[in-house]
Amino acid sequence: MLRRIFIALNLPEQTKKELFALKERWPELPARWTKPENIHLTLVFLGNTADRELKEVRKLMDGVGERHAPFSLTLEEVSYGPSPSNPRMVWAKLSESDNLRALQEDTEKTLGNSQQLSYIPEKRDFASHLTLARLREWEFKKMPPEERPDIEETLSISFLVESIDIMESKLKRGGAEYTLAARFLLRKV
Repeated sequence: MLRRIFIALNLPEQTKKELFALKERWPELPARWTKPENIHLTLVFLGNTADRELKEVRKLMDGVGERHAPFSLTLEEVSYGPSPSNPRMVWAKLSESDNLRALQEDTEKTLGNSQQLSYIPEKRDFASHLTLARLREWEFKKMPPEERPDIEETLSISFLVESIDIMESKLKRGGAEYTLAARFLLRKV
């Protein structure tokens, strides 16, 4: 059986609620907001993964957890993304973090070096963001530019990263539904 798998950092429930509450600031924005339980930071998207490969992913992610200690992250801005001139979503960007970069690079390299996985690392640079909403592009583009909400706001929301998660994505009519497949504590001392 194939499963749509990705490696992610899940946020504390309170942080997810704070982010979801941002939608109240822009009620006129034509967008489909991410459910609080689905807000996460994707480190690596594996895509269709066979059950036998998933066993290997579990083993590899356990090793990644051994090599990294818990660390804090701060969400510093909410804005249109990926580009202000051609927005497709509303996202929250994280402040630069050497710990996050090291964790993401280690995860990608570890998975990419496995002989038992068909994963090929992405060519584009890692963008540390959380997708808060996907714009209904045709509605958004029909809005006169002066009526589009100005979404660029400073945030200061910090949270502790203590684990990396293997997540499964199931595509449904109302959007993707994510479930936790496995969690690995960051436990370097």
